Amino acid sequence: MLRASSQLRHNLFLVSHCLFIDSQAFFHQWKSSHYDVVVGVLSARSNRELRDAIRNTWLKHSLRHPALSQRVLVKFIIGARGCDVPVEDREDPYSCRLLNISNPVLNQEIEAFSLSEEGSSGLSEARVVSVSFRVLHPIVITSLGVFYDASDEGFQRNITVKLYQAEQEEALFTARFSPPSCGVQVNKLWYKPVEQFILPESFEGTVVWESQDLHGLVSGNLHRVTVHDGGGVLRVITAGEGALPHEFMEGVEGVAGGFIYTIQEGDALLRSLHSRPQRLADHIRSLHEEDALLTEESSVHGDIVFVDVVDTYRNVPAKLLNFYRWTVETTSFSLLLKTDDDCYVDLEAVFKRISQKNLDGPNVWWGNFRLNWAVDRTGKWQELEYPSPAYPAFACGSGYVISRDIVNWLASNSGRLKTYQGEDVSMGIWMAAIGPRRYQDSLWLCEKTCETGMLSSPQYSPHELTELWELKGMCGDPCQCATR
Repeated sequence: MLRASSQLRHNLFLVSHCLFIDSQAFFHQWKSSHYDVVVGVLSARSNRELRDAIRNTWLKHSLRHPALSQRVLVKFIIGARGCDVPVEDREDPYSCRLLNISNPVLNQEIEAFSLSEEGSSGLSEARVVSVSFRVLHPIVITSLGVFYDASDEGFQRNITVKLYQAEQEEALFTARFSPPSCGVQVNKLWYKPVEQFILPESFEGTVVWESQDLHGLVSGNLHRVTVHDGGGVLRVITAGEGALPHEFMEGVEGVAGGFIYTIQEGDALLRSLHSRPQRLADHIRSLHEEDALLTEESSVHGDIVFVDVVDTYRNVPAKLLNFYRWTVETTSFSLLLKTDDDCYVDLEAVFKRISQKNLDGPNVWWGNFRLNWAVDRTGKWQELEYPSPAYPAFACGSGYVISRDIVNWLASNSGRLKTYQGEDVSMGIWMAAIGPRRYQDSLWLCEKTCETGMLSSPQYSPHELTELWELKGMCGDPCQCATR
């Protein structure tokens, strides 16, 4: 089975490589024509129905429109490779990172951390120490603990241990240690039981130890502490990986104790691990079929740019940078409009607006901007790379326009620009470095609503896109038509 899977992976690489090469074959095809606007539509590999809905609505209209057909070029941006890890075996559905669980420790309590004699630093100067972790399979924490100080006769300190869920200022549970109430000693830790409930997969938390005394804590940095991950069901998140302490936290990164936990749903976990080889083989075959369908789709429509990226949500900023490079290298154009494959776009209204507002000059960024948008540290929009609590101004992803000189700058720096959790916030951070002229326009809608004169609107299904365009055809304005 493993040998077959390796062959499937090899075949998949060859097909994906051909997709990328096929895309590059078009590199010099468009140089003979100049376009006022190039439209890049970010699209997931599996979103064929959405692409067809666009081809049958606003894209078809632009191709048949006597004034638009020679002025606009529309391309779907798709990653040349799909993720070769089945969704069930990924750490999260937004990346391609393997959920690396093996030999889980079932039906027994596990101490999360241990500190050896060599690793112990005795009493440190730090009075507050914290460590963050991510749960990769459901667990239950039964006790919180502090490291034992061999120099003490008995327990002579006052320490509070709290467990926080990420981005929550209220502790989930707390244990307080003092000389008259020090809990139970296990190995080199003192433990106290806490209220038990299941921490689900993808839970992210922080354990904080705080000394109530003048002296510091018995602690060790993460390089001197042994982490017992139960076979891979939890992972410590370090600052070096890009994880950031929550704004309300204080203290230094490290471990000043631990917690005891048990793995839940062990039978289901074992079944999942047992079926993983077959699941992988089936997934690779599906990717091979998907590659073939995408090759055919591209051949029929000629409107896809395959960029050299694994097609996942976390890689969308990289997809966009690759498309900027492709556009600069292959196309003569004045402006670039970026949108998504679930968006309604009115290109006639876009061109009218460009003419009315004289938006075809250099250093232009035209969109509907979010200001002082709070940075998320969890979930789909989890940001581990950007340290500030709020992002710079960024345009909503349903549609924005940038001038060619900005596209040139992005393309030429694409190998050096850091990518963040989403393409919209990444653009905001990148643009903060060059300070373009921002043109605010609320008609690039940020939410799924219908507004007279709208330039774009997001989050539609293929059927809804088709219906909205039919209303536009009947009434000229789909929003006014809908209210009649």
